[in-house]
Amino acid sequence: MNAFLSFNNVTFGYDGARDPLFDRLNLTFPTGWTGIAGANGSGKSTVLHLAAGLLRPSSGRVAVSGPVVYCEQRTDEPPVGFDDFLSSTDRDALRLRRRLGIDTGWGGRWSTLSHGERKRSQIAVALWRDPMVLAIDEPTNHLDAVAREMLANALRSFQGIGLLVSHDRELMDSLCRQTLLLRGEPVMRPGGYTVAMKQAVDEDDALRDEYARKKRNAERLAAEAARRRAEAERADRKRSKKHLALRDHDGRSRIDAARVSGADGRAGRLASQLDGRVDSARQELADIQISRRHEVNFWLPDSRADRPVLHSQAARAIAVAEQRRLEIPDLVIERGDRIALTGVNGAGKSTLIRSLLDELKLPADRIVSLPQEIDASTSMRIMAEVNGLSRARLGDVMTIVNCLGSSPKRLVGNVDVSPGELRKVMLALGIVKNPWLIVMDEPTNHLDLPAVEALENALADCPCAMLLASHDARFLSRLTSIEWRIEMSTDGMSRLAVR
Repeated sequence: MNAFLSFNNVTFGYDGARDPLFDRLNLTFPTGWTGIAGANGSGKSTVLHLAAGLLRPSSGRVAVSGPVVYCEQRTDEPPVGFDDFLSSTDRDALRLRRRLGIDTGWGGRWSTLSHGERKRSQIAVALWRDPMVLAIDEPTNHLDAVAREMLANALRSFQGIGLLVSHDRELMDSLCRQTLLLRGEPVMRPGGYTVAMKQAVDEDDALRDEYARKKRNAERLAAEAARRRAEAERADRKRSKKHLALRDHDGRSRIDAARVSGADGRAGRLASQLDGRVDSARQELADIQISRRHEVNFWLPDSRADRPVLHSQAARAIAVAEQRRLEIPDLVIERGDRIALTGVNGAGKSTLIRSLLDELKLPADRIVSLPQEIDASTSMRIMAEVNGLSRARLGDVMTIVNCLGSSPKRLVGNVDVSPGELRKVMLALGIVKNPWLIVMDEPTNHLDLPAVEALENALADCPCAMLLASHDARFLSRLTSIEWRIEMSTDGMSRLAVR
């Protein structure tokens, strides 16, 4: 049976929302993987939920040819059928366990598995169930390069219709044949995320050029209409007899002749015609919808340190696990350094960051540190502090948040925000203090793709030093020039290599 999935005039809105999220949406998803990209709140997860039948349209219909399996972003609970998958001896189960590095002994100890192990298990069970449609939400959060490649290879083997929501541009580009962009009116574009976005940006640029051209035309017409109205007013004054003497019979005859011939009203008629063209040009201008572009211009010169060296330390070893230590060579961080901290999951990146932060001899307000995860209570405390800032300082913070792609209106007065939005707020809080060093652990986790790109663009212009621990190779390649790589060994030691 051929797989098919289509949205037919689907309208959907959440309770309490003023407008529907989707209005008469029509989409057809072909066999293969389709990426779904857009900002927070644009409806990415909603598309997955509608496809999987977890949400029902207000009107319209979602048509699907067979079973749908949905893999949510969280992995708190083992997937349905996990124990059966681990004990199965059929060829597909054996192949998936081997391909994704899944141990049959993982049954019954889900709480002790790492996030990467849980995510690989979740995807393996989903593939083993052989659905017609597989919908996956953010599969690569917290995964190192090895685990990501294992996952990508397994997903490439899927023969049905795949829907993928991810902030991982490399995964989207390598896996997806087309991309659904949720930015304004939903549009399906060919190619992975990078190709689809280039097409969208090119169209935006063309639209901006058209807007500028039509704006110039509207201004030219308005100026000409104003000139002709002035000319008509002068003509009105000339054909008035009030300024003529009673015995000026020749002057009165000329005015009467102009009125009879119609020449006296020509300027007024031309002005009226132009007024109509001006109205039409202004309406054409109003009909052009241009997406907002945030200018990243909030960095100040004081964010470049007044000293050449921010940190130095002699070689030493630190414990990163009960049975393993990390050997660290002599380290120096200079004021212009852009450092990528890399290594597989569990190598000790976060431990090294915590150790460095403890040793730094810099003023506290000159350091911005963003940890990998922030618990809910800490998040609420930070947002409560933000909302207690002075009006001027809150304005500075929210200006930066806006440049990073989040709406200040949604954040001001709110203490319950998403992890991605909280990261932007925390970065903004540090930036307004003109930091000398920014330290971020997995900065792209929890961010949607537009937010990742906004953060990338912002950090590209950053005048201060940066230490970024991330598995996002594209993000690091643009922003860093030095690599600190933690290399694992079998002798109970890991080693930090500086390149």
